[in-house]
Amino acid sequence: MMNLSKRTFLKSIVAASIFAVVGFNAEPVYSSSPDTIKLGYLVKQPEEPWFQTEWAFADKAAKDIGNVQIIKIAVPDGEKTLNAIDNLAASGAKGFVICTPDPRLGPAIMAKARAYDLKVIAVDDQFLNAAGEPMTEVPLIMMAATEIGERQGQELYKEMQQRGWDVKDTAVLAITADELDTARRRTEGAISALIKAGFPAQHIYKSPTKSNDIPGALDAANAMLVQHPEVKHWLIVGMNDNTVLGGVRATEGQGFKADNVVAIGINGVDAVNELSKPNPTGFLGSLLPSPDVHGYRSTEMLYKWIKDGVEPEKYIAVQDVVFLKRDNFKAELAKKGL
Repeated sequence: MMNLSKRTFLKSIVAASIFAVVGFNAEPVYSSSPDTIKLGYLVKQPEEPWFQTEWAFADKAAKDIGNVQIIKIAVPDGEKTLNAIDNLAASGAKGFVICTPDPRLGPAIMAKARAYDLKVIAVDDQFLNAAGEPMTEVPLIMMAATEIGERQGQELYKEMQQRGWDVKDTAVLAITADELDTARRRTEGAISALIKAGFPAQHIYKSPTKSNDIPGALDAANAMLVQHPEVKHWLIVGMNDNTVLGGVRATEGQGFKADNVVAIGINGVDAVNELSKPNPTGFLGSLLPSPDVHGYRSTEMLYKWIKDGVEPEKYIAVQDVVFLKRDNFKAELAKKGL
């Protein structure tokens, strides 16, 4: 039989490992009453305002429900993700919500979760199986990519009309990343909405980016802009704020004035610096999805699944967005705690 001192030592090892894995901006695992349900909430980029807001509203859901403790863990890579699941099980958690750092970790995450009898809800990014196909059997809550893209296209067309631009002199610069399903659905949604509104498909130019950031999009945009010197006005779409901002920087570098460019991003939190500039640029605004809804609803769903046996829907697409512009972005971000 293991003596008392040895058991105490092993318990301290487990507790220390749990604390070490929790990481950035997270809370250590505190003791709680026996009837408290512990739920993990694992995110890939805890330094991002989006995920901090998800965490905050997961905590709010736990407080509203009562007798629920959220264990928040940063999982920036595969090793930390799998270690986090081990530690959640050791802490007595019954399940977890996760935005995986890599969708291809899906099979490994689910295998480990099943071994510990932990329930799993994916948030923001869908798991992929070994063949690269979506794991539709895992409950998922994420932003409605196509619908948000359609809103992007609708707002661009509306602004073009308000400015009185002649469609013959106007073109769409679509900075694409079609290898990412969410990115593809957003840009295709925007393009389809523009065409449905009456914008000519032959004036829509796609330019793939090597990375979904400003430098990658800047290169992609420059490559397309030089091919069409006849265009006087540009509408810019992309999968997030930074790809769209890369397009804006490219138009500025090639001499386009802000009045001849309309760009609308997606995400909101990466648009703050641009919208704060004293003089307007070609960046009109950004569509802010709902990390608050994601955090609260995923936690609520997981609790009901564990406590009451209410299995979540396999796919929930959140369509709530706010159009952030220079005149409202501070107030709207504050409402969501961003």
